[in-house]
Amino acid sequence: MPTQFTKQFTQQEPIPEEGIAAALAVMRHGRLHRYNLLDGELGETALLEQDFAKMTGAKFCVAVASGGYAISIALRALNVGYGDTVLTNAFTLAPVPGAITAVGAVPEFVGVTPSLVIDLDDLKAKINKSRVLLLSHMRGHICDMDKLANICRDANVKIIEDCAHSMGATWDNTPSGCHGKIGCYSCQTYKHINSGEGGLLITDDCDIAAHVVMLTGSYMLYGRHLASPPLDIFDKFKFVTPNLSGRMDNLRAAILRPQLRSLSTKIVRWNELYHRVEAGLRGIVGLNVIERSKKEHFVGSSIQFLLLDWSSKKIENVVRRCADRGVEIKWFGSVEPIGYTSKYYDWQYTSTTRMPSSDRVLHGLLDMRLPLTFNLDDCDLIAQIIRAEVTAAYSEN
Repeated sequence: MPTQFTKQFTQQEPIPEEGIAAALAVMRHGRLHRYNLLDGELGETALLEQDFAKMTGAKFCVAVASGGYAISIALRALNVGYGDTVLTNAFTLAPVPGAITAVGAVPEFVGVTPSLVIDLDDLKAKINKSRVLLLSHMRGHICDMDKLANICRDANVKIIEDCAHSMGATWDNTPSGCHGKIGCYSCQTYKHINSGEGGLLITDDCDIAAHVVMLTGSYMLYGRHLASPPLDIFDKFKFVTPNLSGRMDNLRAAILRPQLRSLSTKIVRWNELYHRVEAGLRGIVGLNVIERSKKEHFVGSSIQFLLLDWSSKKIENVVRRCADRGVEIKWFGSVEPIGYTSKYYDWQYTSTTRMPSSDRVLHGLLDMRLPLTFNLDDCDLIAQIIRAEVTAAYSEN
């Protein structure tokens, strides 16, 4: 009988004991709301914002209810509204076009290359269609940010970075999220720090930071933030900004702060897993690994590979056979989206023109999580199973 893999691809590490203790302390005193503080008490949410701003080097940080919410209010803070066009990746997840649509705007999708990054030639061709680029570092793949920044600068286009999969990553030593006007992050269970749901937003712009704080619903208690602009900056926003309640609470922040402190150690472990699987996939006939720039210091919490120009039937056979042996692989080219594999043309609430070169990439794209509950021996076995099943499917008529 073929060797089986028995671990779960969705099993995360437990919350660290320090986080559990901090969460229990919050539950015992009962002050879960971020602004429900005693005199002189700083609050877990405000401290998390301060910690995250320090980690990224950003001036300001706001903690919110989810990564998708962070993107929505980032768009609002740049005054994106009804009928506006927003450029964004064809290779992304549904919350990105969802956030654009939520503010009444229209996504204009930009193609994806076989390196799984935004197609800069296509971006150049479309850059004058919008004043905002919502850039997804999808699955942690970071494009040449120097070239992208130049394209946007020349066209006076502002960049919002969706860093849901790139928290802790850098391009040429600049943290992901710090190349544009705003960086948005997710703390959903399968991201790099886990509070079930949650999000973070960073910026160096005083007006944007104040606007975002007001949008999240500060009840005029913005003075209780720590990674925030001077109080007088809020005067221009406090009576003209709607309250779109979306704050993070102290319980989630308490869980997240210890995880943030250990993030650099976790990144080392993730990348060990990634490189071990990658090494095991190299040299398989018909399979393309994703080559990455030396300037890109990524976080290997998932791995992708391509079966370019394979028939749907053969790819389906690979996915099914791997699943039968316990290896869970997501396929972005399936006729209907399964789980998190939707494509830009699946979102029928948007209107788009198909892009054949991007469709080719997405049709052959396979995606696999690498949770930290795996070890290097697990990686060897996973790669062995994928090698065997890709090789078998490739040789079939």
